[in-house]
Amino acid sequence: MNVVLTILLAVQMISAVAMVGLILVQHGKGADMGAAFGSGGSGSLFGASGSANFLSRTTAVLATIFFVATLALAYFGTPRTAAPSGSVLENATLTIPVPAVNAPVLPASGAAQIPAK
Repeated sequence: MNVVLTILLAVQMISAVAMVGLILVQHGKGADMGAAFGSGGSGSLFGASGSANFLSRTTAVLATIFFVATLALAYFGTPRTAAPSGSVLENATLTIPVPAVNAPVLPASGAAQIPAK
């Protein structure tokens, strides 16, 4: 079981680092407006619209892998115990202490000690 947890943790960390890198490489929606007025080059490695599609799809795939790895780590990381038979209320134990019958009565404190007129 430790091998599965180690593999899931490695997949989660690699997908997280790759996702952060891809998000930092992508340009925002307002970057095209600046390129239209000559403040930056509009050429890219994947073409005008190809980079946005490729990078956003790759980010979505990595986010899905990260999410599945996180759920699997939570599932496999939780210790399992044998399920008791019957309902939860039938198996509940009463942990509220019951006071003894001959318990001494403590004197009242606060406003109860003030004498009435």
